[in-house]
Amino acid sequence: MSDTLKDAVKQGYGAVARQGISSEQAHAAEAVATAFGYSQEELARLPEDANLGLSCGNPTALASLRPGETVVDLGSGGGLDVFLAADAVGAEGRAIGIDMTPDMIALATRNAEKAGHTNTEFHLGDIDDIPLPANTTDCVISNCVINLVPDKNKAFAEIFRILRPGGRVAISDIALKSALPDDLAEDIAAYIGCISGAISVDAYRDGLRAAGFDTVEIVDSGADLNAYGAMDGQSACCGPAMTEEASACCGPSDAADAPASPDVYERLADLLKRYDINDYAASVKVMAVKPVL
Repeated sequence: MSDTLKDAVKQGYGAVARQGISSEQAHAAEAVATAFGYSQEELARLPEDANLGLSCGNPTALASLRPGETVVDLGSGGGLDVFLAADAVGAEGRAIGIDMTPDMIALATRNAEKAGHTNTEFHLGDIDDIPLPANTTDCVISNCVINLVPDKNKAFAEIFRILRPGGRVAISDIALKSALPDDLAEDIAAYIGCISGAISVDAYRDGLRAAGFDTVEIVDSGADLNAYGAMDGQSACCGPAMTEEASACCGPSDAADAPASPDVYERLADLLKRYDINDYAASVKVMAVKPVL
């Protein structure tokens, strides 16, 4: 099942990267980003297509990044948080993006070239098998992506592995406040939409502690998940164009390689009419530290 989920996520977010967003959707993506904690000044510094309206928080605001540090963004997408991190760590630091979608890596690389960033790099890889050496990272950030990883305990262990002793985690994510109804929990479109793959706050905390982290703190940001409605056809944490599996939470697409599926779309649209996602899930701020032994 995990391979099926990974393939669906990869196809869905690959379609987002290939199509990009229109100027109208760019305004909506800005509204989503500001609703989840980005400032207008931060967004103005970003290259075009870096902000795809996929955020559920602003992890760089949690990270307290310092000049010269190495920061790794897991699920880096178009590069939004990598570029903000690159500004914070300066020319002597490094901001590294990891994404499992080749189209997202290509998009982020183009964005970096357009913006003239020289301290950024992007690598293709899975979050549960990060292609970086152990003990080389000062801070790991991520934005609404850990919920998409089927084996979260393995992901937590990988994050712990790449961090230096004393390194820290600053993650924005979706976590469950209560159990999902069966039809929502079992829908793959809801999984790609960042909802049914989410785990409870307690499970999140326990998973980080089991991986070896200390000083684990998880805080409900209080953000309204209905902010995603600003995106045209977007209902939950997904971009303006998805493949057949994901189109349900993103609406119909005109992209030839990302056909909409009315049956899937109507199924999730019906779910979202019957359920207020805020009743079940929350945008959370996740912070933890790797102990110095």
